[in-house]
Amino acid sequence: MRRTLLRGFLLWSAIAVAAACLGCSIPQTYSSIQHRTLTLHPMDLERHGMAFITPSTVTGQEEERQAVALTFSEVLKQKRPEIPVMTLSQTLSAVNRAGIEESYKLMFADYRDTGLFKLDSLQNVSRATGLRYLGQLKLSGFSQVSDGRLSILGLRLLSTKTARLRLFFQIWDSRDGSIAWEGAVELTLAQDAIAEKTVTFRSVVEESARRLVEKLL
Repeated sequence: MRRTLLRGFLLWSAIAVAAACLGCSIPQTYSSIQHRTLTLHPMDLERHGMAFITPSTVTGQEEERQAVALTFSEVLKQKRPEIPVMTLSQTLSAVNRAGIEESYKLMFADYRDTGLFKLDSLQNVSRATGLRYLGQLKLSGFSQVSDGRLSILGLRLLSTKTARLRLFFQIWDSRDGSIAWEGAVELTLAQDAIAEKTVTFRSVVEESARRLVEKLL
C-alpha cells in the first residue's frame, strides 16, 4: 500500500514539475539567413506586384509544396500589405484560364535541368496573372525530432521537440528573365512540450517567411 502511494506521489510530482516547466517554456529559435538584392529596386514590388508559382522541393516532400506557398504568401500579405500578391492557387487558376498549362509544365521541366526559367515562359505567366514579378520557393529540407527530458515509471512526461527547415526564395523579373532578389534561411525551432505535442511544419515555415520578408526592399 505504502509503495503504491509512493509511486502515485512520485508520478503526480513529476507531472507537476513537467507542467511548471512547460508553463515557463519559451520556444528557442536559431537561424542563419543570406540574401542578395540584384535588380530589384525600392517600390518595384509595390508598383508591379508578385505572383507565387509552384515551389520546388527535395524528393519525398512534394506534398509540402502547397503548404509552403500558402503559408509564405499569408505572411507576405500580413507583413507587406502594400504589395499586390497572387497566391499559388490564384496563379494556377490564372494559368488554366489562359490555356497555358502545357507551357507552365515545361517551364518547370527546364528549371529542373538548368535552374533557369525561360523568358517566354515567365512572360506567359506574367500576362496570365497581370503581375510582373514571380516568386518561387524551394524547400531544401525539413525534419522533426524529439528528445526525452523527463520520464518516470516508464512514462515520458517532457520532451524537447525540434523542427529544422531550409528554405530558398527567388523573385524573378518577367520583363527580362532576370533574378531580381534571392534569399535563403536555415532555421531551427525547439520547444519543451508534454506528451505528443510537436513543433509544426507551419510554425517553422511562418518564422522562416517572416525573416525573409523582413529583408525585402
